[in-house]
Order: sequence, then structure tokens, then C-alpha cells
Amino acid sequence: MTEAGIRNDRRYAARAIDLQQLRFAVAACDYGSFRRAAESLSIKHNALSRSIGQLEHLVGASLFERSSGGIKPTLAGRAVLRIARLILEQVDMLVDTGRSGSRGETGRLVIGFYTSMSIGNLRATIGELKKLLPQVELATVERSRSRLMTALRNGTVDVVVCPGRLPSKDTRSLLLWSERILISLPQDHCLAAREIIYWTDLRNEKILLSEYDPGRELEDLLISKLVLPDDRPTVERHDVSRGIIKSLTSMGMGLSLVMESDIGASFAGLVYRELQDGAGPSRVDFYAHWRGDNENPALKRFLNLLAERYPSPPPALGM
Repeated sequence: MTEAGIRNDRRYAARAIDLQQLRFAVAACDYGSFRRAAESLSIKHNALSRSIGQLEHLVGASLFERSSGGIKPTLAGRAVLRIARLILEQVDMLVDTGRSGSRGETGRLVIGFYTSMSIGNLRATIGELKKLLPQVELATVERSRSRLMTALRNGTVDVVVCPGRLPSKDTRSLLLWSERILISLPQDHCLAAREIIYWTDLRNEKILLSEYDPGRELEDLLISKLVLPDDRPTVERHDVSRGIIKSLTSMGMGLSLVMESDIGASFAGLVYRELQDGAGPSRVDFYAHWRGDNENPALKRFLNLLAERYPSPPPALGM
């Protein structure tokens, strides 16, 4: 087939794929079974199976390995399903935005984050906002760093609160608070008897980190504290949430780094200890990021609240 023919085939496939096929495939993946997915969607099993088969034909790859015990995504299927979830999420946001606009709603604020809200400043700040402005419709969005940046650029999120600065020239930022970095470990671990653990104590340990945010900040911090590779612990990255990392840690599979706001949700068999070096506790700064051309009045009120709660220190002389 010529290159032009390949391009035409791709265009046809892109036009022919519909959202229902994507929703059916995602549901099948979530339930691990075509039959259970069909029951949850109140459709016939063969209709769902046929729709997924059509999707596989259009993308030119088998999405699932089928067996008597159920289904699981193929390597190509995992990649396709990841993109399918992003597409469906954006479409849902599009519909929600359209409906809100058609009702003439005002006073809506969407806050994006990828940190815990179990305790800490983010939880307290949002709680204060609801008390001060009960008429504001507040929505929260937890996503990865890259997806939050996309949402901020396209206007589906008004403000992102997260550790570290987001890499974008199109946004403004405000320094908020900082959080201590702690080590979580099984309660029967030899280091659990100490109130304070030093970074150098981790040299012979195994550190479990999530591949999702804020795993990158935590790993960068670990490298900055233990510069020589021989001094660093073994790092294992897992494609799971922070909650699953806690579960693995409690099972004795390793230790993990967490931020202060993560410790509000208790977990059986797990304890937290402060990490220090010669200068004291290790901390990570949090920032608010927003688009300068966002004229949402609710955003302006929220930013004013942040500035009042967390006034930035004056710059040092000579800076």
C-alpha cells in the first residue's frame, strides 16, 4: 500500500471510531470480563463484544487476551485504553462545561491537584473557601502533572495546587506552603524505633515509589540528599497509586517516601518518621498555578484567600 493509502486508512479509522466503542472497551477492562461489563451497562453481551471487535479492527490490534477466566489488556491494548480514558475524560469535561454555560451558572471554581487532601493546608484552605463563599460551586480534579497542565491550558481547570513549579510560560504562580518529607515503614522495621531517621540511614534499604506524581519530586529529593550512587538505596518504581504503595510498604516489601499531607489516612501496620539531614527536616514547596488571562471572579477570590493565608516572604536584600 502506498503512503497516501496508509494515511487515508488512518483517517478513515479515526472517523469511524465512536465514543461508545471506547466506553465499552474501558468498561470491559475495568470489570475484567465482557459479560460483567455488559451487565453493568445494561446491554447484551454480544453487542458489547461486537463493538469491541470493531474497535480492534479499526485500530489494527487486539486489545484483550481472552480466556475462560476473563480478559486482560494486551500490550497494545494498555496503550489504546490509556488514550481512550483521556479522550472520554475530555469529552465529559466538554459536556459539563457546555451544560454549565447553557444554565448561565456563575461562581464555579475548578481546583486541580495531585497531592493528598487527608490533612494539611490544601484541605484547610478549601474548607475555609467553602465557609467564606458558600455560593461558589467548587469542583476538585486529581490528575497527573501533564494532564493538569493540559487542563490548565485549555481552561477546564482554573487553578492547580501542587508541589514544585509546573513547566509552563503561559501560567502565573504563587508560592504557598511547604510540607515535610517523611519516611513510611512497617511498624516492626528496625528503624521504626527511632523518632527521627536520617537520609544516610536509608543506604541499605529499598524505597518504593509510585510512577505517578509526586513520585518524581520525591526521587529527585532522594538523589539530592544522597549524591553518590553507592550511598543511595535501591529504588523500585511501581505503576500503582500512593495508596497501594502504602499497602506494599506495610507488607514489608520496602520503605516509601511520603509528604506530610499523606499521613492523615491511617494504614494498619504502617508508621511515619521524620527524615532529616544535618540542616534539619526536608521540605517540598507547594505552589498555585493559573492562567493570567483567566477572568473567573471565583478564581480571583481564591487567589486572594491564598495570598492572605500564605504571604510570600520579602525578597532578600541584593536579590
